[in-house]
Amino acid sequence: MLQSTVLNPQHFPDWSNIDHVLLDMDGTLLDRHFDNFFFEEELPRRYATLQALPFAEARVRLMTMYRSVEGELAWTDLEYWTKRVGIDVVAMHKELDHMIGFLPGAEEFLRHLRQLGKPVTIVTNAHSTGISVKVAKTGLDRYVDRIVDAGEVGYLKMRPEYWPNCQRLLGFDPARSLFMDDDEGCLMAAKAFGVAHLVHSAKSSSQLPPSPLSQFLSIAGFAPLLNGRPPA
Repeated sequence: MLQSTVLNPQHFPDWSNIDHVLLDMDGTLLDRHFDNFFFEEELPRRYATLQALPFAEARVRLMTMYRSVEGELAWTDLEYWTKRVGIDVVAMHKELDHMIGFLPGAEEFLRHLRQLGKPVTIVTNAHSTGISVKVAKTGLDRYVDRIVDAGEVGYLKMRPEYWPNCQRLLGFDPARSLFMDDDEGCLMAAKAFGVAHLVHSAKSSSQLPPSPLSQFLSIAGFAPLLNGRPPA
């Protein structure tokens, strides 16, 4: 039985009105705890050792670097970060892949979408090298029709330019598509483009409490999406 909490019960999707399902990867299907730990804890720790810095100072430096390219393709480009910090972050992903996994209920939800016969596309800001590591660990690709990374589209999902490019690439009808993501900026950009069915993944990490958004159907768990109504 899937455990689920409806944190902001707005309009629940009616699957008869949805032809294409667009799903974020990290924080929606996969547990964002890995990414949070990687970029906020482990990479700063190794950068501190490399630069002979206190951990706190190394962390501040890296956070400043992250913010300097936020919203740009470089933000999620593991090869870019390997060059910028002087540490092989792709190799680190492989080293720590035991921490990569699905959020509770994600696989059941994906199997349900298969039973419904809905085309499912992963639309992720992640870089192709990181996707490869995560797919190898989880087998995520066997549940979906396609995985589209930001480099293929040319922009990150929170950018308004992303959505028309993505629509041309995939051919989905925004009025008959569902998009689920844990990031408010990505959902807002999709809404502005006209994607009709928007769902916020409020519990992106197994190690953090839910963070609901007031302007979207905001859920912690997948049960409401299985039948188009709140769980009893």
